[in-house]
Amino acid sequence: MAQRTGDSQLIDNCLTDAEFSEFPGFSRNKVRDAYQLPDRRRLLISTDRQSAFDQVVAAVPYKGQVLTQTARYWFDETQDICPNHVISYPDPNVVMVKDLDMLPIEMVVRSYLTGSTNTSAWPMYARGERVLYGHEFPEGLKKNQKLPEPIITPATKPVQGGHDAPITAAEVLESRLVTPEQWHELAEKSLALFARGQEVAAKKGLILVDTKYEFGLDENGVIVVADEIHTSDSSRFWIADTYQEKFEAGEEPDSLDKEFLRLWIASQCDPYKEPIPEIPAETLMEFSDKYVTLFEQLTGLEFEKPDPQVSVRARIRKALARELPEYF
Repeated sequence: MAQRTGDSQLIDNCLTDAEFSEFPGFSRNKVRDAYQLPDRRRLLISTDRQSAFDQVVAAVPYKGQVLTQTARYWFDETQDICPNHVISYPDPNVVMVKDLDMLPIEMVVRSYLTGSTNTSAWPMYARGERVLYGHEFPEGLKKNQKLPEPIITPATKPVQGGHDAPITAAEVLESRLVTPEQWHELAEKSLALFARGQEVAAKKGLILVDTKYEFGLDENGVIVVADEIHTSDSSRFWIADTYQEKFEAGEEPDSLDKEFLRLWIASQCDPYKEPIPEIPAETLMEFSDKYVTLFEQLTGLEFEKPDPQVSVRARIRKALARELPEYF
């Protein structure tokens, strides 16, 4: 497949570094660069860095903007279910948020038996495990099969550079990671958010397959949803019309999420034992197109692609100087 004109320029203009010396409290995870500001505020900048199998593997055009704007749509759609951490959006890649006391577990909700990473439900089931995250599974299930009802499969949040670790609800309570009251509320809110996500997605011809939520406590001890919600990084989305046909044929569903890249990598190497090869530009652009398509199909909005002649980093710096002039 010939590389499309302009792909290299778009990839070269990806935002891979959002460290600005003007701001205090810099930290970095796989995708976001963050700053700890006074008055319990945090600045989160979504870069175009792409992670898979617990490592950064590439930079994807428009990735940070798509994540920020998709999460913005869902935060607005779900604020009646759970308050969120958003204060403002200074730039398409940037969100100013309340600084929360983050709770040390991720709430993962699954509605299908699927996945390709070691901690996903299907690989665990395929290895012969029949009790996953405290839930019992019968024999004879197939990959990508719908579960009778959504289940919560929590994970402990890793320290910097670490890995998510599976944990059961009973272990969460035994280890006192959260109080029983907090666990009940987290479970209730997670299932309610997921139900809203599935409802909205179904109206747009999509299946919200699974997702993860992160929560924190605000200054009043109120549980608040944070980080991102129902994005193509944190969730799986399948095309509803073709799901059943693909499932019956034993084929992978048509998807608009991160699984596309995971499957490409897994077809090239064992990502847990071998180096991940360089990902071709055309594969990265196809991946980018999936993220943009998901945004547009979910929201009904047209994704406004930035001017490729303008540096994304320079644009963000200019927006931050307007929003926070006291630092410049």
